[in-house]
Amino acid sequence: MDLPPPPLPRCTRHPERETGRLCTRCANPYCANCLEQASVGSLCVDCRRAAAPSARERVTFWNAAQPILVTKILIALNIAVFFWVLAGDFDYATGSGVGPRARDIALFGPLVDSGEWYRIITSGFLHFGLLHIGMNMFLLFQLGSILETGVGRGRYLLVYVASLFGGAAGALLLDPTSFSGGASGAVFGLMATAVVALKLSGVNPWRTGLGMTLVINLVITFAIPGISIGGHIGGMLAGFICGWALYAPNAAVTRLRWDMSREQAKVVSILVPTLVIGVAFVLCLAGAAQSY
Repeated sequence: MDLPPPPLPRCTRHPERETGRLCTRCANPYCANCLEQASVGSLCVDCRRAAAPSARERVTFWNAAQPILVTKILIALNIAVFFWVLAGDFDYATGSGVGPRARDIALFGPLVDSGEWYRIITSGFLHFGLLHIGMNMFLLFQLGSILETGVGRGRYLLVYVASLFGGAAGALLLDPTSFSGGASGAVFGLMATAVVALKLSGVNPWRTGLGMTLVINLVITFAIPGISIGGHIGGMLAGFICGWALYAPNAAVTRLRWDMSREQAKVVSILVPTLVIGVAFVLCLAGAAQSY
């Protein structure tokens, strides 16, 4: 005697539909429209939603996948400012002269002294010509790939800003009446920080490509007229100071190590660059004041 086939279970969400499929996770019956393919088996809508990471977790995962996010943002800002200035003066791409938009954000002592302090920051994103921005952004990307993942985004940005302010202070102290700009001061600061990091790790930086890069850029600074010597040297000095604050507490070279707890080292690595920014700002104002 032939028995009738057992009745098929009905979809949990659509009781009028028969189905022979189950959710891999909860084992409840669902029709094909209610199941989504998973890496293993199929999941119902509710299980798929429960298995999905929260918004906070998605942000965390995305964050972890961006190891040099700050560097990329800084490069994007520099490029955006370059094209904004270029839109107002096409000859600006060749580096010939200072156009009206460049004058609006460039570092210039008399205008800084009159209250336009924003120029200390905006000038750090201003470049004169494709070669200028190309070289700076290339070095920024290379140095950012080394430093940002090592010290963390917050402290890396702090070193960048401190070097930018240091470069502006040097430019205003040595030549306050010239229009100047560029990320060179910040880049020199990052190079100096990386050199200190190598030195404190027991590596001779002058035997590496980084040491030679710093030497070559210093030679170019003094050999080619029109380059802001104060901007480069000021940024480099700020970078050296910040580099010692960041890496000396954990130095592999014992005689150069600062003995302190991890909490103290963290405070120093934040406090010293902040102080550098403050001192550099005061020096910027002092340099601008002597422009008359």
